[in-house]
This record gives sequence, structure tokens and C-alpha cells, in this order.
Amino acid sequence: MDKCVFCRILRKEIPSYVVYEDDDILAMFAKDMEVYGHTLIIPKQHYQDIYDIPEDILAKLSIVAKKLGNRYKEKIWATWINILHASWKDAQQSVFHFHIHLFPRFENDGLDTRPKLPKIEVDKDDLLKKIKI
Repeated sequence: MDKCVFCRILRKEIPSYVVYEDDDILAMFAKDMEVYGHTLIIPKQHYQDIYDIPEDILAKLSIVAKKLGNRYKEKIWATWINILHASWKDAQQSVFHFHIHLFPRFENDGLDTRPKLPKIEVDKDDLLKKIKI
């Protein structure tokens, strides 16, 4: 993907602050950190979103998120983490190369990363019939 910013980072056309790298995964600080230690975890292969990424790579991304979460607890005293992912434009995906945001959290940091969602009425029986696997 010639214009994908993450692919350009992977090709070393754009500098980054790499905190973890293996054969399949790269984790780097976000260009514009929204919290202390804000990290992006990306596959080295270009996959657009969660519908495109193979399950084994998705599992590896989760393992790296856990490793980094533990590392951030040890080294920068993060008490918790938030993991955020958005797939496609209606979910507010900003870069169309699969990625996970890892937000280290700290006691009394005042952050509210949970979206404010309206309450809705749903026929759960009907919904369950439609989507149960």
C-alpha cells in the first residue's frame, strides 16, 4: 500500500518510536500521544480492518498488547490499560491499516475512554435469532 502511513512507517520512509517488534507485529508510540505511553500495535502485513485480518495475526496482536500492558505496569507504573480498535469509517477508523490503540492508565488520571452511548430498547430474542452462531 503505497500511501498507507503505517506501511510507509514499516518501510522506514517515516520515522517512528518502536517499542516492540517481531516478524509479524510492530508497536510504536502514537504520533500524537493522547495519553502517556499511547501505543499503536500494527501487523507488518497490510490488513484493512478486523474483517480482513487473519485470526492468527489478530491473536498475536492481542498477545503483544498484553505483553506491553505488563511492561508498562513494571516500567512506567501504569495501573491498567484500555485497548481500542475501530473498523471502518462508520466506527471512526482513521487509518485503514488494522491497528490497536493501547492506552496506559494511571490511578486518578481522570480519563474517560468509554463512549457516551444512548440507551436503546432492543428485542433481544429477535436479535439473538438473527446473529447466534
